[in-house]
Amino acid sequence: MPQAATLLTKPAAGSDFAPLLRQVRDQGLLERRRGWYARSIAVNVVALAATAAGIVLSGDSWWTVLLAVPAALFWARTAFVGHDSGHAQIAATRRTGRLIGLLHADLLLGMSYAWWNDKHNRHHANPNHVDKDPDVGVGALVWTQRQAAQRQGRAVRWLTRNQARLFFPMLLLEGISLKISSVRDLGRQSAEERRTEAALLVLHVAGYAGLLLSSMSPGKAVVFALLHHALFGLHLGMVFAPNHKGMEMPDPGGERWGHLQRQVLTSRNVRGGAVTDWLMGGLNYQIEHHLFPNMPRPHLRLARPLVRAHCRASGLPYTETGIVGSYRQALQHMHEVGAPLRTG
Repeated sequence: MPQAATLLTKPAAGSDFAPLLRQVRDQGLLERRRGWYARSIAVNVVALAATAAGIVLSGDSWWTVLLAVPAALFWARTAFVGHDSGHAQIAATRRTGRLIGLLHADLLLGMSYAWWNDKHNRHHANPNHVDKDPDVGVGALVWTQRQAAQRQGRAVRWLTRNQARLFFPMLLLEGISLKISSVRDLGRQSAEERRTEAALLVLHVAGYAGLLLSSMSPGKAVVFALLHHALFGLHLGMVFAPNHKGMEMPDPGGERWGHLQRQVLTSRNVRGGAVTDWLMGGLNYQIEHHLFPNMPRPHLRLARPLVRAHCRASGLPYTETGIVGSYRQALQHMHEVGAPLRTG
């Protein structure tokens, strides 16, 4: 299984990225933080276990449904660990990294680790490239006016015209959509990989359903599951939306950008402190993460001043804004994409 971390850490000699990479390496920012990750994983597992215990102890009560909020919050932290593992940020060996990823993605979240890695690798290699980045391909939403103009059907065109105002409500379906997409991908995987992931996914469903149905009535269990997945999808979507939406999109027929230009011009950072870092899993440092995908999460903020200075010296804009501003820019882009269908 390909690892995203191996894609972009070996620039050509003399490239504009090479001096920055040397500087980052010299400061030890690419060295792994196993202790930090061990503590973070342990705290999150305890939090998940405490939430599960709370569900059991609260029993068949509508108050139990409120525990879907912390469950979604800690599921998002679980997803961040799976993401970091896929980038080889945590473990020294590929085997250990895959094991961490499988346990967090397949067993705890019910989402295929191999599917996510394959999709995410392609995104990192060519961010915001309409022909190569699956995150800006045509789906429920579109990301260019050319894509919008090709939409067919009254309902689909209405959706595209109004996609900016519908974006956050649609994120409530993202948690379920991710799982459906990952299960569909099992057929693409090798036989051995498919057996492993399918077994873990079945264990996840059995454990999740068993926990809910043994603690509350079927009706409350369904409400809990729907709310839990809705909040989980909303949380992840609100983390991912500011990163690239509304940023530069390379011309498929134009000159191929170098690594520094490709990653910096298509990414946006979100300013904030420790709370923002925690809620966004470090992905608010999106520029640093894309330049150095195997950099451990706690080092991203330390690399930020180095990257800013290098971008300034290279004449590249370093885009950084507050969380509200980032959503405004992303939504404005989605609104502009749908403009031809509103005026046509």
